[in-house]
Amino acid sequence: MTNQNIINNAEINLSSSTQDLLCCPCCLSSLESIKNQLRCTNFQCNTFYPVVQDKPILINESSSIFKIKNFLNPENADLNPKPKLERIAINLIPSIILNLKGKRNYKKFTELLLKQTDSPKVLIIGGSVIGQGMEELLSVPAIEIIESDVAYDSRIAVIFDSHNIPFKDNSFDGVIIQAVLEHVVDPSRCVEEIHRVLKKDGLVYSETPFMQQVHLGRYDFTRFTHLGHRRLFRKFEEICSGAVCGPGMALAWSYQYFLLSFVKTPMARSLIKVIARLTSFWLKYFDYYLIDKSGTFDSASGFYFMGKKSEKILDDTELITLYRGTQASSF
Repeated sequence: MTNQNIINNAEINLSSSTQDLLCCPCCLSSLESIKNQLRCTNFQCNTFYPVVQDKPILINESSSIFKIKNFLNPENADLNPKPKLERIAINLIPSIILNLKGKRNYKKFTELLLKQTDSPKVLIIGGSVIGQGMEELLSVPAIEIIESDVAYDSRIAVIFDSHNIPFKDNSFDGVIIQAVLEHVVDPSRCVEEIHRVLKKDGLVYSETPFMQQVHLGRYDFTRFTHLGHRRLFRKFEEICSGAVCGPGMALAWSYQYFLLSFVKTPMARSLIKVIARLTSFWLKYFDYYLIDKSGTFDSASGFYFMGKKSEKILDDTELITLYRGTQASSF
């Protein structure tokens, strides 16, 4: 019996071809279905993974801060998107967020994918919230989208920790990881996994924050300069990179968090956020002018990177020649 037929015995919301790519996050061996669970076929591993609401929970507990038991009840999972009504209410208030490059970048990403193959398969890591600008990619029927996260949502097909991606080598034509790498404990490990699951010349698109305060509480670990972000993807050939959110947005974030530092209770924090947004949302509009300026590489709210899988590793001596900011290299 093939791996595909074994997996298809479980109720999983994935195409047959994608189910065939699933593997054990601990040892990368094939999986089989037993009573709506998936079991590693490697007898030395023999790990069981539950399937909850058609979503396999494929987490390597030995290298993750998440535990499988925490996902058995979707209502009690650690990380879940805000309720729909709360998200609608938030959107009624002017936002301090302005992503100026996401839509254009996703259009380019989509075009490059379709040049490589007629039916691309794309893995989205952290897909419980649709990334800004992603709508065009999601609207192309020819592209098979597999959305994943460590949270429940109707969009999510697989729950896993990106330190151990439960898919075979060379599985995907593209991987997207937007506003996620700051929330993982070992970003380099996650990018290594992305490199592994991408096909030859496969594409990656990433966005990470630079000048942003802590968000998502205890699940927030890291920030990246433009060069720091580029080094993270040193096993990829760069297609394009730069600021995605500018210094105007960074200033609005700082102002909001300055006000938030005076209060602690949830009600007070919600009120402060409303006040901060109503009085500072206009700062983000400076970014239409600033986004491509050299100084923005030293002060942006966030950066993006789009690249192609490569066997060549970017050397650090070459990395530092890629600096595009305005600061002199002296103390």
